[in-house]
Amino acid sequence: MTASQIGIFALLAALLTLLVWGRWRYDVAAFLALIVAVATGLVPVDLAFSGFGHPATITVAFVLIISRVLASSGAVDWVAGLVRPAAARPSTHIAALSTLAAALSGFMNNVGTLGLLMPVALQTARKAKRSAALVLMPLSFGSILGGLVTLIGTPPNIIIASFRGEMTGEPFGMFDFTPVGAITALAGLAFVALIGWRLVPAEAAGRAASEDLFDIENYLAEVKVPEDSKAVGKSLDQIDEMTPDIDALVLGVIRGERLLPRHGLWTPVQSGDRLLIEGAPEELDKFASALGLELGAVAADAEARNPLKREDAAVVEAVIGPRSRLDGQTVESQRLIGRYDFVLLAVSRQGQPHRGRLRAFRFRVGDVLLLHGEAARVPDALAAFGCLPLAERGVSVGKRATAPALTALFAAAILASSLGLLPIAVSLGAAIAAMVLLGLLPLRELYEGIDWPVIVLLGALIPVGGALESTGATEIVANAILRLTAGGSPAVILLLIMVVTMTLSDLLNNAATAVVMAPIGAGIAARLGVSADPFLMAIAVAASCAFLTPIGHQNNALIMGPGGYRFGDYWRMGLPLEIVIVAVSIPTILWVWPL
Repeated sequence: MTASQIGIFALLAALLTLLVWGRWRYDVAAFLALIVAVATGLVPVDLAFSGFGHPATITVAFVLIISRVLASSGAVDWVAGLVRPAAARPSTHIAALSTLAAALSGFMNNVGTLGLLMPVALQTARKAKRSAALVLMPLSFGSILGGLVTLIGTPPNIIIASFRGEMTGEPFGMFDFTPVGAITALAGLAFVALIGWRLVPAEAAGRAASEDLFDIENYLAEVKVPEDSKAVGKSLDQIDEMTPDIDALVLGVIRGERLLPRHGLWTPVQSGDRLLIEGAPEELDKFASALGLELGAVAADAEARNPLKREDAAVVEAVIGPRSRLDGQTVESQRLIGRYDFVLLAVSRQGQPHRGRLRAFRFRVGDVLLLHGEAARVPDALAAFGCLPLAERGVSVGKRATAPALTALFAAAILASSLGLLPIAVSLGAAIAAMVLLGLLPLRELYEGIDWPVIVLLGALIPVGGALESTGATEIVANAILRLTAGGSPAVILLLIMVVTMTLSDLLNNAATAVVMAPIGAGIAARLGVSADPFLMAIAVAASCAFLTPIGHQNNALIMGPGGYRFGDYWRMGLPLEIVIVAVSIPTILWVWPL
């Protein structure tokens, strides 16, 4: 091997190690790999940032924008009503949810689809007295399967289509993925609805639903502030600083007959005030003792004065999303009381409420939060926190009047691309420009829907993937696989490529997997003297199908908290589902895209 080939293999090994380790976010790891590749000469300096202007990167960004604006407009909300009549039986309930998720994910970002349907799934499960664990994993898997059907359904399809365009001059079209993707998705949905949901571990299905986790009303107390109390003359922020090791929260101050809610209260506490505090019994006692407060029984009218019961207030359950600024931060470092005047009341992880100090709690994607604040500010607050609501409580205030026009523009873009009138990136860009010019998409919201870490990942890895080819590293990998399968037919090698890609996708980001495997699959096809199309199609399907772990796909991570799943729960349904996908997709690929 040459020095450049050794260098690119070492760089990829280090990158894969960082991605599996997970200490650094995948976009940071990918950008670091790009900088190292440029510094060592593996990627020419003039191509260092070519990935950020690549059609695949631009298309993914445009799809994310349109998915966000369609979701916020309420354009797809009406379809949720299709689920409720089917909720009487588990199989029909799960079939309706997963099929609906798949249908929407064919044309929307699947994280957005999950965000739309998760509240519906939880609400219908509660009404049917059914565990959230039974419905959320099928919902997540259905949203992933739906992405197989069209070009814009999932980033791997866009990446593979662009790679084919660079290789042959003709990329895959909008519905070139449909024959294989639709058959594979239908087989996967049938398995999920008929068999898969029964494989959810009994202990997961029996864990508490989110509404059972947060019984905060049982820990409400009213304390009086005497003249000699340390709280006199202190604001609530200062009181928080005085009790850093005590897990109790002041919900409001009662002064005379007037309730002063916590948010917006910066005036000092006065002698004679009464504080409404929430916390475990032992924490309430510590809090009162530390500040010299008189802890007694809750007054008869305390329930009426409870800030949680105010008409203008809301208690919201939400899950931390993949782009949340809370991810990896502590409660203390990311103050929820501030611009949006929200208070964190409780938090749970993997179906278990957190019983320790909230101030030191470090957030992760999939954690379920119980937040309290002003009802009118809920949508803006959740958007700012990067959280998705878990209940239908009017927190989505879409501009429904714009939904028909937005849908029409999106449909026109899809039609123009399907007829070959415009490349998909150009048609989607034109649709977004029209939305802005017509006032359907406010400029301030234009970039909010973009998953910037994914964009950085693609922009950084596309030049690194090009270095695999330019250095000849793909030929080395192709030769090694052919030697490993000596005497095997192209169909057997295709099967091996699909299994390897699917395994990588369970551990890495699916877009990263597609970038790395696309040139390898094309190189193997060239060595075999067969068409590259079936190999590229197999990689597209396999890269999108990450069902074994919660880290393989963002949707799997999002449902972990609300569903109360453990890391090892996913493979029970995911492994047989991946076997079904391989068994169905391989013959379908060979039929639709012959060698």
